[in-house]
Amino acid sequence: MAALAGTVPKSVLYPQFLHFFAPLSSFSWLDAWMAFCGDSASAYQDGGSCGFGELFCSSSCMNHMFVSFVDAILIIAFLLNFVCKVSSRSVDARPLFGLSSSLRITAAVFNSLLGLLYLGHGLWMLVGNLRRGMDGVHPAHQWLLVLSQGFCSVLVVLIVSVRRTRFGHTFIRIWSLAASFSTGFVCFSSVLAVLADKKASFLICVGILSLPGAVLLLLCTFKGSNHADDYGAADGSLYEPFKGESSPSEENSDESVTPFTNAGFFSRMSFWWLNPLMKKGYQRPLEEKDIPQLGKVDRAETCYLLFLEQLNRQKERQQTSSPSILWAIVSCFQKEILVSGFFALLKILTLSAGPLLLNAFIKVSLGNEVFKHEGYVLAFGMFLAKCLESLSQRQWYFRTRRIGLQVRSLLSAAIYQKQLKLSNSAKLDHSSGEIMNYVTVDAYRIGEFPFWFHQTWTTSLQLCIALVILYHAVGLATISAMVVIVLTVLCNAPLAKLQHKFQTRLMEAQDIRLKAVSEALVNMKVLKLYAWETHFKKVIEGLRETECKWLSAFQLRRAYNSFLFWSSPVLVSAAAFSTCYFLHIPLNPSNVFTFVATLRLVQDPVRQIPDVIGVVIQAKVAFARILKFLDAPELQSNQVRNFSQANVEHPVAIEAGSFSWEENTMKPTLRGINLVVKAKEKVAICGEVGSGKSTLLAAILREIPKTEGMIQVSGKIAYVSQTAWIQTGSIQDNILFGSAMDQQKYQKTVEKCSLVKDIEMLPFGDLTEIGERGVNLSGGQKQRIQLAPASKHYLYSVYLWQLMSDGEVRSAAPYDELLASSKAFEDLVSAHKDTVGPGRLEGVGSQRQIKTSAREINSSKKQEMVKPSGLDQLIKKEEKESGDTGLKPYKQYLGQNKGYLYASISALSHLIFVAGQISQNSWMAAKVQDPQVSMFLLIVVYLSIGFSTVLFLLSRSIFVVVLGIQSSKSLFLELMNSLFRAPTSFFDSTPIGRILSRVSSDLSLVDLDVPFSFIFSVSATLNAYSNLAVLAFVTWPVLFVSIPMVYLTIRLQRYYLVSAKELMRINGTTKSLVANHLAESISGATTIRAFEEEDRFFSKSLELIDKNASPFFHNFAASEWLIQRLETMSAAIVSSSALIMALLPPGTFSSGFVGMALSYGLSLNMSLVFSIQNQCTLANHIISVERLNQYMHVSSEAPEIVRGNRPPSDWPAVGRVELRDLKIRYRPEAPLVLRGISCTFEGGNKIGIVGRTGSGKTTLIGALFRLVEPAEGRITIDTLDIATIGLHDLRSRLGIIPQDPTLFHGSVRYNLDPLGQYTDQQIWEVLDKCQLQEAVQEKQKGLDSLGKTQRHFVTSLSNRDTNYFLHETTCTAVVEDGSNWSMGQRQLFCLGRALLRRSRILVLDEATASIDNATDAILQKTIRTEFADCTVITVAHRIPTVMDCNMVLAISDGKLEEYDEPMKLMEREGSLFGSLVKEYWSHAANATIQFTDSH
Repeated sequence: MAALAGTVPKSVLYPQFLHFFAPLSSFSWLDAWMAFCGDSASAYQDGGSCGFGELFCSSSCMNHMFVSFVDAILIIAFLLNFVCKVSSRSVDARPLFGLSSSLRITAAVFNSLLGLLYLGHGLWMLVGNLRRGMDGVHPAHQWLLVLSQGFCSVLVVLIVSVRRTRFGHTFIRIWSLAASFSTGFVCFSSVLAVLADKKASFLICVGILSLPGAVLLLLCTFKGSNHADDYGAADGSLYEPFKGESSPSEENSDESVTPFTNAGFFSRMSFWWLNPLMKKGYQRPLEEKDIPQLGKVDRAETCYLLFLEQLNRQKERQQTSSPSILWAIVSCFQKEILVSGFFALLKILTLSAGPLLLNAFIKVSLGNEVFKHEGYVLAFGMFLAKCLESLSQRQWYFRTRRIGLQVRSLLSAAIYQKQLKLSNSAKLDHSSGEIMNYVTVDAYRIGEFPFWFHQTWTTSLQLCIALVILYHAVGLATISAMVVIVLTVLCNAPLAKLQHKFQTRLMEAQDIRLKAVSEALVNMKVLKLYAWETHFKKVIEGLRETECKWLSAFQLRRAYNSFLFWSSPVLVSAAAFSTCYFLHIPLNPSNVFTFVATLRLVQDPVRQIPDVIGVVIQAKVAFARILKFLDAPELQSNQVRNFSQANVEHPVAIEAGSFSWEENTMKPTLRGINLVVKAKEKVAICGEVGSGKSTLLAAILREIPKTEGMIQVSGKIAYVSQTAWIQTGSIQDNILFGSAMDQQKYQKTVEKCSLVKDIEMLPFGDLTEIGERGVNLSGGQKQRIQLAPASKHYLYSVYLWQLMSDGEVRSAAPYDELLASSKAFEDLVSAHKDTVGPGRLEGVGSQRQIKTSAREINSSKKQEMVKPSGLDQLIKKEEKESGDTGLKPYKQYLGQNKGYLYASISALSHLIFVAGQISQNSWMAAKVQDPQVSMFLLIVVYLSIGFSTVLFLLSRSIFVVVLGIQSSKSLFLELMNSLFRAPTSFFDSTPIGRILSRVSSDLSLVDLDVPFSFIFSVSATLNAYSNLAVLAFVTWPVLFVSIPMVYLTIRLQRYYLVSAKELMRINGTTKSLVANHLAESISGATTIRAFEEEDRFFSKSLELIDKNASPFFHNFAASEWLIQRLETMSAAIVSSSALIMALLPPGTFSSGFVGMALSYGLSLNMSLVFSIQNQCTLANHIISVERLNQYMHVSSEAPEIVRGNRPPSDWPAVGRVELRDLKIRYRPEAPLVLRGISCTFEGGNKIGIVGRTGSGKTTLIGALFRLVEPAEGRITIDTLDIATIGLHDLRSRLGIIPQDPTLFHGSVRYNLDPLGQYTDQQIWEVLDKCQLQEAVQEKQKGLDSLGKTQRHFVTSLSNRDTNYFLHETTCTAVVEDGSNWSMGQRQLFCLGRALLRRSRILVLDEATASIDNATDAILQKTIRTEFADCTVITVAHRIPTVMDCNMVLAISDGKLEEYDEPMKLMEREGSLFGSLVKEYWSHAANATIQFTDSH
C-alpha cells in the first residue's frame, strides 16, 4: 500500500475554495477540518482548494482521506471475518497460518518490510506532533494515512499466510483486489507527483515500491489458491484426504514426477526447474527412463475426468442429453486461458512501449533532454521493458502449450474410450485407419490451437496500439495505413473459406490413403503370396496423387497468405509516406523512425496471421471430425447385460429376439430367436455357412443391436473368437490377460490348453515376445493361447445342440434326439464324417486303449522336446537416432527431387528482400534531413526499393511450396517402395503401429509443416542477423557486447538442441506405442468387451498417452527455457547500444541513423525469438524426416522380375516340385529352421505335410513362395530353379489358400480379381462353385456392390477395380477385414481366388484350421474336383484331410522324418505320421465319450 506525503505549493491551490467556505468559517467543524488538513486547509486562506479536483494530487487532503477510508474498510472487513471464523464451532486441527511456497514467503517478507517502514515513519510523525502539540508539523491526514497503510501491509502478510479454507476463497480474492486497487491508485498519484515536481520524497518512493507487493499479493491469491498447504496437514493433524484422493504432497514426493510440480514462483517464471534435465541431456543422450512423469494435473486421467465432470454439469444445467463438447473443454481450462491471456496482454503493452522509448531517445540525441541523464534512464528502461516482455511472452507460450497438451490428452482418451463402445453401423463410417488418424493427427492439430488462440486478439490489439502510435507520429497519414491493413485482411477473407474447404478435402483424402496403407500393411503377407503388392502399391500411389492435389491447393493458398502479409509493411509504408507527401506532413527522423520501428514490431505478428488462420482452419476441421466420431452411435450394452446373479438358473435367456447388423429393421439378421440356457449346460450351435451362428454369439455378447424381443445375460463371460486375437507382448501377458499371477492356477491353465510343449520350444519360454497379431505363432498356437484367458473364468455352460438356418433356430434338442428328428442336422453330421474320413467310429476303442495311446504320445512328446535357444526377442525396440545427427536429416529432405535448387532460390529471394529493406531504411536515414533531396524524391526512391523487393517475396513463397510438394512426393514414394519390397520378416518384427505413426502423423508434418518451417527458419535467422548488423554498423562499440553474446547464443542453442532432439525422438517412439495399442484395441474390441476389461485397457491407454505427453511437455518447456535466456541477451545488446549513444556527446551520430539503429534494435529481441523459435520448430519437425528415413532403406526382397530370366508363359506346365538339401534360417545369426530337406513332389500328386507345432511346415511353404530365402540347397519347379527368377513371376504362377482368410474393403469383384484379369461370367462361375453365388446376388449391384464409405476421390489410375475407393453407395458388400462375412465364407472367397487363377500348383497352408466341418467339406470336395490334375500341397491341421493324399511328408524339428504314401506310413513301426494319427483319434474319441457320458 502506498501513502504519499509532502506539501503542495500554495500557487497550485484554487482560491475558489476560500470564497466558498467564507460564510461558514465561524463553525466549529470547519476548525476541525482546518486542524485535520493542516497546511492544505490553511492554504485556502491564500486561495487554495481541497476539492475533488485534487483527488489525484498525492499530497492533498482529499487524496489522503480517500486512501485512508479504503484502508479502514479493508481493516474492518478483515477483523470482522477473522472474528467470525475463529468463533465458529467447526473443529479443524490444522494450523490457521502456514507458509510453504517460495512465492508466499517472498510476498510475506516484502510486505513485512514495507509495513515496518510505514509504521515506523507513522509513529515518528505522531510522536513529533505530540511533542509540539496540535500545531505540529505533520497534519492529521498525513500520519493517519501512513499508519493505515502500515496496518494494511501487516494484514497483507496475514492474508498471504492464512489458509484459504479457513477464511474463504471468495473473501480473500475480493479483499486482495480491493487492496491492490488502493495500491495502484496511490502509486499512480505518486508517479504523477514525480513527473510534475521532478523530485520524489521518501514516502513517495516507498509508495511506488509498494506496487510489487500488490503484484505478489495477487499472484499468491489467484496463482497459489490451490497450493498444497491448503490441503496437506501438519504432522499429527486429524485431517486426511477423502478416499481415493491423493494429496499433492504425496504425489509430489515421488522422485520421478517432473520438478515443475514442486517448483516455486521464481523457478517457474525462469524455468530454473528444467536445469537438471538439460544438464543430464548435455552429459549423455537422454533415454526414456530419464524423462520425469507428468504432474497429476497434466495427466490424461485427470483431464479426462475433469472433462466428463464439465459435460455432466452441462447436462444438469441445460437439461440436454447432448452437451457442447467445445464448451466443456473451455470450461476445464478457463482459468489457465485467462492467466495466459493476462501474460499475452502484458507482452503487447511492454512491446508497444518500444517505439515511445525510441521517440524519446531520438529527441535526446538531438539535445532535447527533459531532465539530466535522461538517456541513461531510457537505456535502463529499455532493458527492463524487454526483460518484462520476455518474461510475459514465455509464460504466455508455455501456459498455452500446456493447455494444448492437456486438451490433446483428454481427446485421445475420449477417442479411445469411444472406440470401445462403437456400434457396428458406426464402424462402417469410422474405419480403424480413420480412428488412428483422429488420435495421431487430428488430436495433435487441436492440441496446437491453444498456442495460437491468443494471437487472434493480441494481433488486433497490437495493430490498434500501433495505429495510435502512428497517428502520433504521422498524423492523418495513419488513415491510409489503416485502409491498407483492412484491405489486406479483406483480400484474405474469401480465401480463408477456400482454404477451409481444401483442408477438409485434404484430411478426407488422407483418411482414405491411410486406410488403404493400413489394410495393405496388415495383410502384407497375403499380398506377397498372391503377388498383388505391386498393384496395391499403385492404388495407394494413386490415392496419394489425389491427396497431393489437395495438399498443393492448400499450400498454395497458404503461400499466398504468407506473401500477402509479408508484403503488407511495404504497402503500409507506401500508403503512409505518399499521404504525408500529399498532405504536406513533414518527415523528420523522429516521426519516420517511430513509424518504421512500429511497423517492424508489428510486421512479425502480422506475418503470423496466415499461420494463425491455417491453424484455426486445421483445428476446426479436426474438431469437426472428432466431434462426429464422439457423437457416433454406441452399442446397446445396457439392454443386454445383467451383472446380478438373480437368474443364475438361466444365465442366457432370449425371448422372441430379433437382431440386425444394419439399421434396416425390416430385414433382421436373426429373427424370432427363443433360447433359454440353463446353468452348467453346454450348448453347440450348428448351421450352414452364413446361417447366423456367429451372429447369435454376437447377440449374447451385446455386439449386435436388438430390434425386437428380450435378451438377458447374467454372470461373467469368457469369449474365444473364431479369429485369434493376440496382443503384442509376451505369451505370459496374453495368458494372464490382466489377471494377477497365481503360479498354481497359471500352470494348470497352461496344461489344460496344451501349451506346455509350445512354451518349451520357444527361446524365452512364456516370456517370449509375440509379434503383432501373433505372426511368429502357428494357427493352432494362437488359438490355444487365446483359449487360456477363457479357461480361467467360471462359466455357466449348456449341453445342448442347436440347429440354425437362414437366421432362425430351426430346432433345439439333445444330440441323439436332434440326430433322429432333423434331416438338416443329420446332413451336417454326415459332412463331418466325410471330412474326418472313414473309420472315425472304428477308431474309438476302449477307454483303456485310448489312455495307453495317449501315454505313448505324451512319451514321444517328451523325447522330442527342443531346448530354448538364446535368441533375441522377435519384437525389437523401436529404432531412433541418438545424439546430434548434424545436417543429415536436412540433407535427406533437400536431396529429394531438386530440393537443393528450390530451397536455394527461396533462401536467396529472402536474402534479397532483407537487403532491400535495409537499403530502404538506409536511404531514408541518410537523406531525411538532407535539404538537397526533395520530399518527393525521398519517397519515390524509398517506395521503388520496397516494391522491387516484393517480387522476391512472391518468388520465395512459390518455390517453398514447390519444395514441399516435390520432397513429400519423393519421400512417400521411397517409403512405399521400401515397405512393399521389404521381406515378411520385417513385418513380423515391426509392430504396424510404428509404421502407421510414420505414414500418418510424421508424413503429415512433412507435408504441411516442414517446408514452411524451413523457410521461416532461414528468413527469421537472416532477419535477426541483419538487425544485429545494422545495430553494429551504426554503433560499432556494441560489437564488444554483441560478439560475446552471439557466441553465448550459439553455445546455448547447442546445449539446448542436444536434449531437445532426444526429447522429440522419444516423443516419436512413444507416439508409436499409443498408435499400436489403439490399433490392437480396435481389432480386439469384441474380446475386450466380452471379458469386461475395458477399464484395464483404458488405463493402459492413459498410461501410454502420459508416456507420450511427458517428453513433449519437457520439450516445449526447454524451448521456452532457451528463448528466455536468449531474449535477456538481446535485451542486453539493445540497451548497451542505447547506453553507448547516451554516453557520447549529442550530434556524434546522425539522428536518422540513431533512429534506424534503434528501430532495428527494438525488433532484435523479437526477430531473435522468431529465429530461435523457428530453428527449434524445424529441428523438431525434421525428426519426422529422420523417422521416415529409418524405414526408407529396409533390406529388400529379391527382384520382382529378372529381365534376362523370365519363365515361359505356360510355366509350370507339369507342377513337379523338387527340394534339394533345403536349409532355411530366418536371420544370419539364427539357427537352422529347416535342416536339409530333400524330396520330390511329382506333378499332379496330392501332397500332405504333417508335423507337430513348430516343426517347420509353414516355413517350408514360405520357402516355396520365397518369403524366406534358402541358406543352402534349392527348390526347382519343372526343372527351373525358383531362386533364379523374379518373385512376381514365381508367386503369380502359384495358387494358395492361406491359413487366415483375408478380405479387403470394397466390392466382391475387387476381392476376387483386384487386377481385373477375368470376365464377369468367369467370376460368377467361380462363385457358384464356392456356393457364394446366392449371397452375392442379394447385393444391389452384385459383383460391384461396395461398402458404405465417405466421399472418395477419383485417382489417375485406369484400372477399373481401383474403383473400390471411388464410389459411394449404401449397400454393404465387404467391409474392413471382411467382418460382415462369416469365417467360412471368407475361406470360400479364398478358394474362389484359387479357382480363378487355375495354377498348376495349389498350396493349402492349414486352410481348414479355423473353419467349420461343413465349409471344410465344401472346400475339400471342390479342390478334389477342380484341381484333379494339379499338384496340391496341403499343410495339415486335421489329419483326415491328408488321408486321401498320394504322398505324406512328415517333418520333425526341421528334418524330413518320412515321406511316403499315407497307408504305408501307418503300417510302419515308429512312424511319426502314425503317432500323429493315433493322437488325433485319441482326442476325438475322448471328446465323443465325454459328450456321450454327459447325456
